[in-house]
Amino acid sequence: MMQKVEAIVIRTNDYGESNKIVTLFTRESGKVGVMARGAKKPKSRLAAISQLFIHGLYLFQKSNGLGTLNQAEMIHSYKEVRNDLFLASYATYVVELIDKLTEEKQPNEPLFHLLQQTLLYLDEGIDPEVLLRIFEMKMMQVAGITPELDQCANCGSTEVPSGFSIKEAGFLCKKCIHKDEHAFKITPQTARLLRLFYYIDLSRLGQISLKDETKKELKLIISAYYDEYSGVTLRSKRFLDQLERMGDLKPY
Repeated sequence: MMQKVEAIVIRTNDYGESNKIVTLFTRESGKVGVMARGAKKPKSRLAAISQLFIHGLYLFQKSNGLGTLNQAEMIHSYKEVRNDLFLASYATYVVELIDKLTEEKQPNEPLFHLLQQTLLYLDEGIDPEVLLRIFEMKMMQVAGITPELDQCANCGSTEVPSGFSIKEAGFLCKKCIHKDEHAFKITPQTARLLRLFYYIDLSRLGQISLKDETKKELKLIISAYYDEYSGVTLRSKRFLDQLERMGDLKPY
């Protein structure tokens, strides 16, 4: 049975001398793996369309295991992302996070649109660090590890949080901050941003400019939370961290 899907390539693996196994994140069916026969050959009609980050329409033969890709039509190549090492590194982190936190053939159209919008903004030059923090916050729901962002995780108070606790999985008010001696002390702005990044409709994101210290604080909190609860290790994250330590990431 043939199936046509709208999808973005989130992973590719060489298979034999000339084939590729291509992992698609589809709008209709979630994550799907297909065999692209001959795709490693430069003159193959599947060569361009089976590259990482490509957004297109894909026609494949369904089967119990891997499907077989028959043909495809490109919608968007995200050229700037694919041709820039730094942007490609951010995008690789995004698609690897989706790959690690989703199961095969579990439809999630909102997540498809989140991926599409994130790649589009990266391609258009929106601050990639901000985009990654938003993406990470939104992926917490997919991973089933959403922190308490609407009230104090200990007493339920809705006053402005004084800290974020990894142990308590969310905000702590000033009366409960002592419950976790390792809680991150946060400013009201950081609390607002964590909540905003989780709830925002990414398609409505306007111009957003954050100080470097604010970006570092957000990254530290979110990274620590993922390390504690997600159970995933990403090669792309290690690479981004290495680039950052070497000072090689471009200023945006």
